[in-house]
Amino acid sequence: MIPSIARRCWFYNLGLVPYTQAWAIQQSLVAERLQNPDLEDVLILLEHPPVYTLGQGATLNFLKFDPNCSNWEVYRVERGGEVTYHCPGQLVGYPILNLRRHRPDLHWYLRQLEEVLIQVLAFWGLEGSRLPGLTGVWHQGRKVAAIGIKVSRWITMHGFALNVCPNLQGFQRIVPCGISDQPVGSLAEFIPDVDINAVRRAVATAFSQVFDLQLIELEFPLLTQAAQAPLRARS
Repeated sequence: MIPSIARRCWFYNLGLVPYTQAWAIQQSLVAERLQNPDLEDVLILLEHPPVYTLGQGATLNFLKFDPNCSNWEVYRVERGGEVTYHCPGQLVGYPILNLRRHRPDLHWYLRQLEEVLIQVLAFWGLEGSRLPGLTGVWHQGRKVAAIGIKVSRWITMHGFALNVCPNLQGFQRIVPCGISDQPVGSLAEFIPDVDINAVRRAVATAFSQVFDLQLIELEFPLLTQAAQAPLRARS
């Protein structure tokens, strides 16, 4: 029996990228794949400067500040879920996958993203867990990874955020993911000397294994400014 050959996946391992630029990059990659579904899958790993994002149906009630009277960047985006926070030290992953080549099943896809992160925690000897009815990954009762996705004609965007070594203070200004009784945590609380670059490599390895993809690391073209404005009062 001839062994199967893993499909190729373009891998962009970026640094600190403003949220609007990463958002525009995703939208462009998705648009290309809606036009040509045969294009390769993509994985983007990066970090963001401090920013809050809300899912398309999220309520502003989970913000503990008025977005009209603050300097915090707030964006309403296409993904599902409630409000979350991004900042340096949090590793964000944006897979742009054609699920028709994997499995056209949103629940399966969410569980696979969780499995990637659970395997990353296991690499450091930490047990990642799921909670019934919720999406994300927890360790010792603290949510260390959030997931929020958008799928258009089985092409994915948005993705996951793993708290590696961020300043968690920004989460105090929101009810993260609309969950008031589950505290947010980070890997650094359990692994004081954790290195985010090592976590990047572990995430890439786990992602390639879970989705049976061969990651091809590429340099990303010059990042351009995105014409997106922060959310102000919007109900």
